[in-house]
Amino acid sequence: MIKPGRTFFIIMICFLFLGTSAFFFNELYVFWIFSGLLLLPVISIDAIMLSFFTDRLHIERKLNSTLTLGREALVRLNISLAGKNRFIAGTAKLFDLYPDSIDCSVFPVKLNRKLFKKMPKPGQNPRNAFYIFEYPVIPIERGNWEFSRTELLLGSFLGFWQFKVIHPCVSRGRTFPDFRKLTSGAELRGILEQTGIKVIRKRGQGMEFMSLRDYQKGDSVKAIDWRATGRRNKPIVREYQEEQDQQVLLLLDSGYRLNRLEYSTGPSGDSPLAEMGGVVSDKNSARTPGTFLRTQFDSALEAALLLSWVALKHSDGVALGCFGTEERWLPPRKGMSALSGIIRSLYDVKCDSTPSSLFSALESALARLKRRTFIVMISNFREEDGESLGWILRRIQRRHLLLLVSLKEMEAEKIAKRKPAGTEEALETAAAFSYLSARRRLYKTWEHLGLLTLECNSRELGPALINRYLEVKRSGLL
Repeated sequence: MIKPGRTFFIIMICFLFLGTSAFFFNELYVFWIFSGLLLLPVISIDAIMLSFFTDRLHIERKLNSTLTLGREALVRLNISLAGKNRFIAGTAKLFDLYPDSIDCSVFPVKLNRKLFKKMPKPGQNPRNAFYIFEYPVIPIERGNWEFSRTELLLGSFLGFWQFKVIHPCVSRGRTFPDFRKLTSGAELRGILEQTGIKVIRKRGQGMEFMSLRDYQKGDSVKAIDWRATGRRNKPIVREYQEEQDQQVLLLLDSGYRLNRLEYSTGPSGDSPLAEMGGVVSDKNSARTPGTFLRTQFDSALEAALLLSWVALKHSDGVALGCFGTEERWLPPRKGMSALSGIIRSLYDVKCDSTPSSLFSALESALARLKRRTFIVMISNFREEDGESLGWILRRIQRRHLLLLVSLKEMEAEKIAKRKPAGTEEALETAAAFSYLSARRRLYKTWEHLGLLTLECNSRELGPALINRYLEVKRSGLL
């Protein structure tokens, strides 16, 4: 596609102005005619040169097909000569058409034409046969993505014309949740240290018998095995470990309750907005460098994967279910090899404003589970859920152990804590305070019924879930 360039419009305006002047001044009339006769072949030759001698490039994209949400990745474009003739365009601007699920602020890029002059012709097999251009991208949404093509906007030497060249180099791949912490033992230990619970075994406590050992100072008298003590004529205690081969079910709400956008930090560092738990209303909101927007569901999914990793490490079976926008069910799996299957099955689950039914999700889970299970439901519970879930919660409590996890609404908490400056702000503050108080009363009511509850913000969700899971394992509640 060829179109007029900036120089073309400038010359045409000047030519029109000269023609207008020639209408009033006869001595300029001849000059106007000769300038037109001179410009016509120059502009035509410039267009012909641009059309027939510039499309001599081949572009190949190199990009990892597996990306991580919020983690910077590097895209490499190898640009080489594809024809026998040299690249003779006056200017060249490069555009790589990246998908909406990937953030990039590099393009358009002006290519240095001198580098193409030094480039060897095809068939000479040189060392440096490519012009390499690399640029960073940050995935901001999970799921499948596709780079459709690259485009070059070539300018003629005289600047009269621009030629748009499309190079169809397709790249496809997937963006997964940020599960790098699952593969880094050091990072996982740091997360566990934040919870205040260290992964150690307390002597003489637990549910499953592990071994007998000699009595040590500090052991409980209740742990002494009197039969073994009589046989060996010295104090012997029974040592227990956390019970293995249990079952954990994680239920994630992919509906409107967790479809709240928050600022999250990228690899470049921490953001003050992210530290405050900033919440925004739409994806078009301005963001600071080093941050990107994602939903609370993304944080819930990453926390669920982290808890799955810990549960599989403890030899427990892990099942996952999503309800709301998309309904998915993964039956219980055991062994560390199951983690990759869990990630591949849930990496592209979407969250939007679709209504979700907590009651139906619990009822479906209750029908599927055949043995006592530690059920973790992650959503955003509100006052009206107390009445709608009353019957199903009592039924689940008799057969399973249920943990209801609710993500904090940071925007409401900020409004409730601020000092109002007028009547309107005072009403908003009172409404937010009343709303949050009703939520807390609901959680207290559930705790009095024997249910487990947890409320935290997105940044603390992963460590808090691990913390509660380890408490349950050590307490023998399951």
